[in-house]
Amino acid sequence: MAVINRIAGFADEMAGWRQHIHANPELGLECYQTAAFVVEQLRAFGVDEIHEGIATSGVVAVIKGQGDGPVTGLRADMDALPMQEATGVPYASMHDGRMHACGHDGHTAMLLGAAKYLAETRNFSGRVVLLFQPAEEVIGGGRIMVEEGVMDRFGIEEVYGLHTNPHMAEGDFETSEGPLMAAVDDFYIRLRGKGGHAAYPEDCIDPIPAASALVGALQTIVSRNVSTHDNAVLTVTQIHAGTAINIVPEQAFICGTMRTLTEEVRALTESRLRALVEGHAQAYGMELELQVDRGYPPTVNHPAQARLAASIAREVGGDVRDNVRAEMGAEDFSYMLEARPGAYLFIGQGDGPGVHHPKFDFNDEIAPIGASFFARLIETRHGRAR
Repeated sequence: MAVINRIAGFADEMAGWRQHIHANPELGLECYQTAAFVVEQLRAFGVDEIHEGIATSGVVAVIKGQGDGPVTGLRADMDALPMQEATGVPYASMHDGRMHACGHDGHTAMLLGAAKYLAETRNFSGRVVLLFQPAEEVIGGGRIMVEEGVMDRFGIEEVYGLHTNPHMAEGDFETSEGPLMAAVDDFYIRLRGKGGHAAYPEDCIDPIPAASALVGALQTIVSRNVSTHDNAVLTVTQIHAGTAINIVPEQAFICGTMRTLTEEVRALTESRLRALVEGHAQAYGMELELQVDRGYPPTVNHPAQARLAASIAREVGGDVRDNVRAEMGAEDFSYMLEARPGAYLFIGQGDGPGVHHPKFDFNDEIAPIGASFFARLIETRHGRAR
């Protein structure tokens, strides 16, 4: 590994930033204290511009290099998760029911480390735009930042992001050209029949057989409609019906999630879902309510930018796997990659509890590696001013 010496020199400072953020988690768009802490550090670094209140509590900062050149966006998410922490570390969450269980505290610390180095050295042309984003876990703060015009407002030409991975060796990187993470779409189905006494089902329109048959039928969308060369997941996650052992219920509720890697398969799965739900409702004499909430689109890396990012990762990290199979989790960095060319990478932090686990904790040892990745990416893509 070739971590930048200056960044390695303030590794303890980065750990302090990260642990402060970890102890003070905030949810969704309301990352006000985290944003204020980020702004405090950026001002101390001497960045050229700071813009607050973007996507409610997001922060955008600009560092100018030596003369004209490219403009690159670097993104870190800031929000935590609504869950109880069980790490037992001294800097554990001070707020019940909130914790940094996905590494966003570390992502923010890594980008702050890169900002400190880049503001000191200015060993590049053009401008760096730092995107500190709220609400990755819900709502899609990345989408809101794009909709509020950050790409055009700050002239961003390419955009890059990192996410920690507790199932990879410390300092390794993974990425891929093309799809890296899935789109996520959620569905909610309510079947209404006619309730009554369980001893006289002929007087009822029972939603339970309809719901049971529908759950089985939904599994055929992937197994019988999606090509074996494509990836898709449809998972029913809830079924609710009934209140007592001797009552045929009035209604049944089903919900779940669909994950796909291309817009074509995404459209196919939704179309087949609607057809099966409507057909079952009609066949069983049910009234129907169906809601499909389209969530984050697929996270799709641009080939040239993914190759550049992988080459930088090889300079600063351990092993780099640049053709990994796409996974079915989702990320709202996808909106930024729809708006501009760029790439997203995973950085390994060593084995431990997985993300979204109450004992997860970001590994501070990898922060200098991530910060060095961002810094070298800028110095390589932008080059020195002429």
